[in-house]
Amino acid sequence: MPSHLRTLAALALLVASPLAAQVTVIKAGRLVDTERGTVATNQIVIVRNGRIEEVGPSLAIPAGAKVIDLSAMTVLPGLIDSHTHLSDGMFDSDGDPRTVLFHTVAEDVLAAIPNVKTTLMAGFTTVRDVGTYRALNDVAMRDAINKGIIPGPRMYVAGAYITITGGAGAMTGISPDVQLPLDMRYGEANSPWEVRQKVRLLVSQGVNVIKVLSTGAVLTHGSNKQSQEFTPEELAAAVDEAHQFGLKVAAHAHSAQGIKNAVRAGVASIEHGTYLDDEGIRLMKEHGTFLSATLEVHDCIASNPNTPADFREHNEGIADIHYAAFRKAFQAGVKIAFSTDVPVCPYDQAPKEFSYMVKNGMTPMQAIQAATMGGAELIGVLDKIGSIRKGKLADIIAVSGDPTKDVTQLEHVLFVMKEGTVFKSPEMTAAATN
Repeated sequence: MPSHLRTLAALALLVASPLAAQVTVIKAGRLVDTERGTVATNQIVIVRNGRIEEVGPSLAIPAGAKVIDLSAMTVLPGLIDSHTHLSDGMFDSDGDPRTVLFHTVAEDVLAAIPNVKTTLMAGFTTVRDVGTYRALNDVAMRDAINKGIIPGPRMYVAGAYITITGGAGAMTGISPDVQLPLDMRYGEANSPWEVRQKVRLLVSQGVNVIKVLSTGAVLTHGSNKQSQEFTPEELAAAVDEAHQFGLKVAAHAHSAQGIKNAVRAGVASIEHGTYLDDEGIRLMKEHGTFLSATLEVHDCIASNPNTPADFREHNEGIADIHYAAFRKAFQAGVKIAFSTDVPVCPYDQAPKEFSYMVKNGMTPMQAIQAATMGGAELIGVLDKIGSIRKGKLADIIAVSGDPTKDVTQLEHVLFVMKEGTVFKSPEMTAAATN
């Protein structure tokens, strides 16, 4: 063989060898099939170049593959939290949105970096981040994660809240003569055409989802959670404009009428849904609207000694109403997506939401499906994530027990792989503590 051909062959081997090394084999003692709602035993998962190549009970292990033995564990798809605020780095310090007024944007972003790592290490490989008081911080964080600059979950972000002046997504509770910077009033809109303009503005900045505030809020100063904020015409404008760009709309809504206004407008999901009534449930079923309930937040608001007094008042007495609405919606067949609203509860407590879902009518398997298949369908990426299936991204986690029998096992995730890269394993944890 001529020397130049030998050189080319050697280069080809050098290029090919890293790809060959990117084959990982996982031996799963139990594997949760979220598509069928079953658990298979003694399964082999072959991962190549970040994707699942094969899944089955008796697969040949490719030569040179890295083998990860999880035969004593339960293996699941990476979890999906469909309602987070990961880029609000300072909010969790005292539960008051006004905290951001005392810090620079840089401080806020830097404070958020541990949040995304904590979320990933808890087993959430994907999140839908539905708004931030510092507009577009979430876009920057998503991009930093995608570039490998910081570790974190795959983020689908809203960029900012689209809200009425003084509404549920506004920075309220400050002196009226204070002029807020643009990033704290980025999504303010007060007519259908202003709503369209804000959607267009956010689309131009590369957001993945649009978040509107249909009603008042619990965690907004001077707000009335039973109020209707955006009109039906404004909500319809948001949905229509978002759809022009292929985006879905998430609607914060507590009051029964605000929920129905948003559902009729065509939103993809109702966030919270506290006062959801029978007519609202019927409409959600008819439209295929998801419920993103965030059940644990009531206890977190009540137990946080730093929660502002008016937030406590807003929250008082509504937990049982919210739980009852969730139970009725689930029993009626409304689609459910696992959602936490972190950092209202601490980031590392996000998996506790599973217990609240199970206490309010779901089986552990159904709660797991809400955090995998449900979230993937809502976001619109069911072809990529949500189950351990050939061709999907290799987002895989593992716990020691069986979460389909004891859902609290998901509060102790021991293994995390995102897109073929291992971020957490028992060996890595042991090494870090030594």
